[in-house]
Amino acid sequence: MPEAVVAITGASGANYGVRLIEALAEAGWEMRLIVTRDGAINLDLECGITPKTLASRPGVTLEDNDNLAARSASGSARFDAYVVCPASGTTIGKIAAGISDNLATRSALVAMKERRKLILVPREAPYSTPHLKAMTKLSEWGVVILPASPGFYHSPTTIEELIDFVVARILDQLDVEHNLGKRWTGGEVSVD
Repeated sequence: MPEAVVAITGASGANYGVRLIEALAEAGWEMRLIVTRDGAINLDLECGITPKTLASRPGVTLEDNDNLAARSASGSARFDAYVVCPASGTTIGKIAAGISDNLATRSALVAMKERRKLILVPREAPYSTPHLKAMTKLSEWGVVILPASPGFYHSPTTIEELIDFVVARILDQLDVEHNLGKRWTGGEVSVD
């Protein structure tokens, strides 16, 4: 059974992380969930839930962000992927600088040192130059930078469809089959 580490940090967009956990659970993935202090604030403000409530879903184990001895902090613990969704600018900056002062940053750095899939989903607007430079550095090192920037070509009519658009891109990176929206076929526009 595939297993992922999913961290929710302090950027707005906690609903992307919640939907990702739902979709991975539906696909049969096991997850180690890490929620930072600011991530917990946004879970409450934006989704009306606590980290414990989110972790009550099948296959989800909540890990303490202050516990650097947790399973997801170890390179010898095998995970198929690591996703930080949403990824705050502070978290991105720490990862780019090699700072592992909490479980969210430590697990991301473990993914990098072990050459495993790491996906960061920033949800800032606009990006500051230090954040852009940090993301560029991380991308050059093989990290997938997948901004929470939904498309509109599928004519979304709900917020959920916009969230699903971004989550579908994450699932594609993880090779997870899904039905979160329509795929572009090339036949949508006729060119005369």
